[in-house]
Amino acid sequence: MENLIFSLNATVPIFLVMVAGYIFRRIGMLDDGFVKVLNKFNYNVSLPMLLVTDIAAADFYTVWDTKFVVFCFGVTLLCIVVIAVFATLLMKEKLILGEFIQASYRGSAAVLGVAFIQNIYGSSSIAPLMILATVPLYNVAAVVILSFTQPGNEGIDKKTIKRSLKGIATNPIILGIFVGLIISVCRIDLPFIVDKTLNNFAVLATPLALIGLGAGFEGRKALARIKPTIVSSLIKLFVMPLIFLPIAASLGFRDEKMVAILIMLGAPTTASCYIMAKNTGHEGVLSSSCVVSTTFLSSIFITLWLFLLKSFELI
Repeated sequence: MENLIFSLNATVPIFLVMVAGYIFRRIGMLDDGFVKVLNKFNYNVSLPMLLVTDIAAADFYTVWDTKFVVFCFGVTLLCIVVIAVFATLLMKEKLILGEFIQASYRGSAAVLGVAFIQNIYGSSSIAPLMILATVPLYNVAAVVILSFTQPGNEGIDKKTIKRSLKGIATNPIILGIFVGLIISVCRIDLPFIVDKTLNNFAVLATPLALIGLGAGFEGRKALARIKPTIVSSLIKLFVMPLIFLPIAASLGFRDEKMVAILIMLGAPTTASCYIMAKNTGHEGVLSSSCVVSTTFLSSIFITLWLFLLKSFELI
């Protein structure tokens, strides 16, 4: 019972804020325009500020773990390749192939990774290491896959790849990580005024992100393309954690690192999947369905995985 309570305490507060965002949207307190601006502000300002402050406050020479970063990168790359190969061989409907692959591997690592680790441990100094190892790879792979599988396209659009790689280099989250790393590595003491200002923005990141996710939830879209949605959701929330969490445990990862790995493997499909799919000429229906279904089901699956990890004394 103690382990179950621990798991519920880690997940329920997060998903209640998401539910609140959904309710606010339904009763008209929030509209589409506000949600769009909210998500943009959080992505470009508050979340990068949170990553800067968390990394800057940590001792880089203590926090950095090469084995952990290599593991996160290697597992992510392996998942992308395996899912792409099997989906290409088994899926009959090629028009949704790219969306299926992307939705199956690409989770909301930045938003939920930080939120869960903060909720359990009070800080998120480990989450940026996982984000650094996975988010650039997520984006590069998505560009290649969606360009190659674009309806009516016989090859990879080089202009799209170039534009996307430029976007990765100027990604606010990645920039926030690097700024925080510079401050931590160089052991720079920020003036109180600067540090306090950054923290005032940083504390907004998690609640704003969760409200935005909840407000953007559209249940009806989950019914579209239900079969591939179910398969993709199970891969994202169940199959990947089932395979790689035991491997992570055998390699000695525990506590914050194990939670970060769980989020890397089992976080719901990020809303960026839909945006990128639409921008590369895809229908987008499967992407939005996967975002909705995995967001809803993750409240069950992440609680289950946390319960099991706690029961085996891995966190």
